[in-house]
Parts: sequence; C-alpha cells; structure tokens
Amino acid sequence: MTQYRLSDVDVGKNYKAKELDSFVSTSDVVVLSNNEAQLFTDPEREYKVVDSFEGFFEHSSEDGEKYFREKKAYIVEKV
Repeated sequence: MTQYRLSDVDVGKNYKAKELDSFVSTSDVVVLSNNEAQLFTDPEREYKVVDSFEGFFEHSSEDGEKYFREKKAYIVEKV
C-alpha cells in the first residue's frame, strides 16, 4: 500500500479509502466518517474531506474532566 501513502489531505478533495487508510496508518490524526465502521471495508470507495480541525475535546473516564487534544481531525463523507 506504499504507493498510496499520503502525508496530508486537503479539504474539498476526494480520496479512495485505501489512500485514507494509508494516511491514518502513517499520521497522528483522527478521521470521522459518516458511514460509521465501514470506512475501510471497500478500498476503492471514495470519500470527500469536508472539514478539518486542529484538535478536539475529549472526556477522561479516569478523572471525569474534559481535555482539549491538539490532534488534527478530519471529517469525511462517502461520495
């Protein structure tokens, strides 16, 4: 899958699931998809990157607090 390796994705562009799979595997990012757990089930399915964020809030089950995580997050939708 090295031929699909991406170091970045752009908002507004379409990518195949196999490209996003490689990107997630080699980058410290979060990807949110509108088709739940099926994001990587069809390597040829295309997704559009519709938005990105520099981080997100996460609730800690250990201490009950909410923390902002500075980790790039992308929202993708099936095309």
